[in-house]
This record gives sequence, C-alpha cells and structure tokens, in this order.
Amino acid sequence: MRVLVLGATGGVGRLVVENALKRRHEVTALVRSPDKVGDLASPVTVVTGDALDARAVANAVTGQSAVIYALGAGNVRHTSLFSDSTRVLLTAMTQHAVRRLICVTGVGAGDTKGHGGFLYDRLVYPLFTKGIYADKDKQESLIRESPTDWTIVRPAPFRNARPSGPLRVVTDVDSITLRRIARAEVAEFLIDELEQNRYVRQSVFIGHG
Repeated sequence: MRVLVLGATGGVGRLVVENALKRRHEVTALVRSPDKVGDLASPVTVVTGDALDARAVANAVTGQSAVIYALGAGNVRHTSLFSDSTRVLLTAMTQHAVRRLICVTGVGAGDTKGHGGFLYDRLVYPLFTKGIYADKDKQESLIRESPTDWTIVRPAPFRNARPSGPLRVVTDVDSITLRRIARAEVAEFLIDELEQNRYVRQSVFIGHG
C-alpha cells in the first residue's frame, strides 16, 4: 500500500516508517525539516511542509491508500495542534478520496482517562499532559464524526524496554489499567492494523498491565 505518515521523524513515527518499509509498503512522509528524516530518506517520498499547511497536506495525501497520524506536540502542556491539523487532514482526505486513517492519541484520551496506572494518573497526567489530552479529545471527536474508515489507537505510557508478555488490545476499557508499552510495539500494531483492518471505526487501548 501507499501510506502517508504524519510525525515520521518522531519516536513512534520513525519506527512506523521502518516497519512499513520492511513490509514493502510505499511510504510518504510529510515533514517540516527533511534533514531529520536521515537514513530513511532514500526509500521514502519526502514532502516538505507543515501539518497545518492545507496545500502541503493535500499534496502529501494525493494518491495514498491510507494515512497514519503519529504527530507529537513536543514539550508543551497546552496545544491545539492535534485538532487543528486533523481538520486540515480530514479535509484533504475527503477531497482526494482517501478513506483509511489510523491515528495515535494515547492514555488520557476518551475513556482511557484514569487507566494508565497510579504514577501516570496521579502525577504525569494532571501536571504535564492534561492540556494536551483536552485537545486530543477534540481530535478524536473530529475523527469519529468524519466519513473516514478510522481507527484510533491509545497506547499506554511509553517505556524504553519492551515489556514482557503479550500485548493487550482493549476496545471496552471498563476497569482495565494498562501501565506500559514500548514504542516499537505501537509501530508494529499500527502496521498490523493497516494491513488487517481489524478495528475499523473503533478506538483501541493497547499496552501491558
């Protein structure tokens, strides 16, 4: 497939690109700084532009089979980047008849709030990410209301080392707590979903207890 990755130079996005290429998909990356693509540049089609630039996004979306959204906001506590860029993206996808969208948000969005473990829920979320997730909630609403074939992926808090045991994939959060996940696992899950379409028009919470 031909897949556009937003956030291709980030921690998860770079791994998404690597996994997609290994599985012989054609990858386009929309990036503000092409030099950050580094050693991935050769097999990747690089489109220079900002995720808020409607013209650049439309150019990148044209001809794609799917879009994987893995943008991060950097070291900020409040932002409208996620909802603003998603509006731009959804408009471009509609205009260019690209239906498949897989979007990474995270624990703290929607009904995963309060399900990331004691440290995350009591310290990290209220002090550092609450403002970010307010915008991710807006982003998720825009996606759910769109005509796209969407999947929203909410990873547990990131850990550098891959946790032991099988990855849990939850569609009904209920009382479940997922405390950790490796970025590599998220990337692998996203490409699996790209290929298998198991959770179309669903939000999934992934990680380890």
